[in-house]
Amino acid sequence: MGGQAKINEIVENFVYEIEYNDTILPYFADTDIDRFMEKFAEQLCVFSGGPCSYSGDTMEQVHGGMNITEADFNLTVDLFINAMNKANVPHTVQNKLINRMTHTREQMLYL
Repeated sequence: MGGQAKINEIVENFVYEIEYNDTILPYFADTDIDRFMEKFAEQLCVFSGGPCSYSGDTMEQVHGGMNITEADFNLTVDLFINAMNKANVPHTVQNKLINRMTHTREQMLYL
């Protein structure tokens, strides 16, 4: 995918996308953004097949009680795709990464 520098670029782009989205930003109101960026970078490294491990909380622990809707989840995926596009990640790589991340969906919705 491009190594740690590319992962960091995607994460920074994603935070920027969230920051300017009035629908998704409220979900991050109580979030330690530095920790989010660190743990999301770990996750992306794992999902991209990198030599790393995820040391954060489970998706259920992080998203429990947030009542994330299908529409808001899908919008967040769109923001993530925007972040990858801005980082010039090829669409074939984006598709593989999103496919590896799909199992987290059920761990975030309806909790």
